Amino acid sequence: MKFRLKSSDQVSGFLDKGTNVTGELEFAGTLRIDGNFHGSISTGDILIIGEHALVHADIKVGEIEIHGQVNGRIEAKRRVEITASGRLRGDVHTPVLGVSPGGVLDGRIQMAGDHPADETTIAGRSLTPQQRTHQERD
Repeated sequence: MKFRLKSSDQVSGFLDKGTNVTGELEFAGTLRIDGNFHGSISTGDILIIGEHALVHADIKVGEIEIHGQVNGRIEAKRRVEITASGRLRGDVHTPVLGVSPGGVLDGRIQMAGDHPADETTIAGRSLTPQQRTHQERD
């Protein structure tokens, strides 16, 4: 599963290999990072973490595609994609998560959805808190 950019979408910013940036980054459009970044990143749009990137940040995005290394929490409104070369160490909150064979995710995952916060599903079947407690003991 890869992000397909429409012809109207173009990378509007780029931090190249060898670049070191520390701070708070906010942007609109599509940004690609191939260098080192430390801090926080926020956008409603698309962030691409290149193969050579090393990012230590809390990230809030619309969509993110990870080819390099990310350490930190990610909150994505639409989707998170970890490719075969991608490495993520941190918690993820997103409605759609894709991890290609070879990709690494070391953290907790919270999938946003239509289920209430106290409801758990197993094999498409909702469990009540009592059933969930019983299931955890088994």
